[in-house]
Amino acid sequence: MDKEIFRRHGHELVDWIADYFENVESFPVMSRVKPGEIRSRIPSVPPESPEAMDRIFEDFKTVILPGITHWQHPNWHAYFPANNSPESVLGELLTAGLGVQGMVWQTSPAAAELEDAVLEWMRRLLGLPEGLAGVIQDTASTATLCALLSARERATDFQSNERGLKKPLIVYASEEAHSSVEKGVKIAGFGRENLRLIPSGPDFAMLPGQLEEAILRDKAAGLEPCCAVATLGTTSSGAVDPLPEIGPIARRHGLWLHVDAAYAGSAALLPEKRWILDGAEHIDSLVFNPHKWLLTNFDCSLYFVKDPGSLVRTFEIHPEYLKTGADPYVKNYRDWGIQLGRRFRALKLWFVVRSYGAEGLRAFVREHIRLAQLFKGWVAADPRFEVMAPAHFGLVCFRLNDGRGEAELAALNKALMDRLNATGRAYFTHTVLHGKFTLRMVIGQRTTRERHVRAAWALIQETAAGLEVKPSA
Repeated sequence: MDKEIFRRHGHELVDWIADYFENVESFPVMSRVKPGEIRSRIPSVPPESPEAMDRIFEDFKTVILPGITHWQHPNWHAYFPANNSPESVLGELLTAGLGVQGMVWQTSPAAAELEDAVLEWMRRLLGLPEGLAGVIQDTASTATLCALLSARERATDFQSNERGLKKPLIVYASEEAHSSVEKGVKIAGFGRENLRLIPSGPDFAMLPGQLEEAILRDKAAGLEPCCAVATLGTTSSGAVDPLPEIGPIARRHGLWLHVDAAYAGSAALLPEKRWILDGAEHIDSLVFNPHKWLLTNFDCSLYFVKDPGSLVRTFEIHPEYLKTGADPYVKNYRDWGIQLGRRFRALKLWFVVRSYGAEGLRAFVREHIRLAQLFKGWVAADPRFEVMAPAHFGLVCFRLNDGRGEAELAALNKALMDRLNATGRAYFTHTVLHGKFTLRMVIGQRTTRERHVRAAWALIQETAAGLEVKPSA
């Protein structure tokens, strides 16, 4: 493809994306294709001869697009968002064009130094403690795995990388913690049987007293506690584990304290939500994702550590072909995580922060929290429904409840969710909170406005009216 053909098709694709941003609301939120339908429309063998870009793009629109579930839809209320913005897409376009592979400083000094600078910007914006150093990972799952591996190495005096684990090490997390903790425990070699899930209270936050009791039991049994994971904004309910109580427990017993703030960490931009980081002086590491709630397209996960030396000692390796004369003076981010090859993710985040400014980012997050409180009020005022958990951020957990038993209520609410999603007008998911089937209403998409939230509530009420719900006593 020569530059003029590239230019023509590039303009065509940018025009299409701009129109998509404008018209995404016209699509059904959740794809309606059946399993295997897209695959059946893709030839079983690759083309022998080159095909024109016009034809490829047409197939994108007719074959691929029907199988897309539209995360950028303003009526996206399912999982926590994977936001983008025009600014981040433009930054990503430049990243793709440059084709940077930023494994060491010398392979692109700007990639390494911009990452360093933007991470310090974000540390300041969130009010994280002085001295924390940051690196961009792909996802929070990877960052959590990095924390578990670093905790493992520190607990074994950095010998398990050399000799393997010689005795069990114990990891603690809330029963409401993200599944990535369990996966990381398995991958890092702790073994799932050495993960302790600590009970949560009525607000679904970890109970610190239960954490300390579990640690003491393990110590009495001759086991070695290693790492505790606290969550700020759990996936199921948005619960906030209490760092002011958990932190001192971790310090007393010599545990690495990792904080998963993947979703709700963005809320710490707001002075009125900075309380979620009370106790942050105790943490060893923290992750939060601008690709969830800060307008930066997937993937972009920020991982902060108190002791970069422990992180580097866990991951560093020095083959001759990667050594450069600059190594003693720079950060080689290949040693700050699992991957050797690294994309230039800092560029799109830089575009976003500069385009919106701190004020614009705060306004964006604050509006979603306002809309969530509005929705929560409507739910609480309708006698057919109940709010199931505190709503600190942009997530509201709720369900229909006409007094029938839990098994019947689960079936009733599943039927409500399925009917809502089948309309194509909105998309919801569910969780189970202390044994109760619960619907999740997430408000966090870039284009979601109050009119969309009102329309979602009207759709919920209308759909619930079509179910056999007994009048509330």
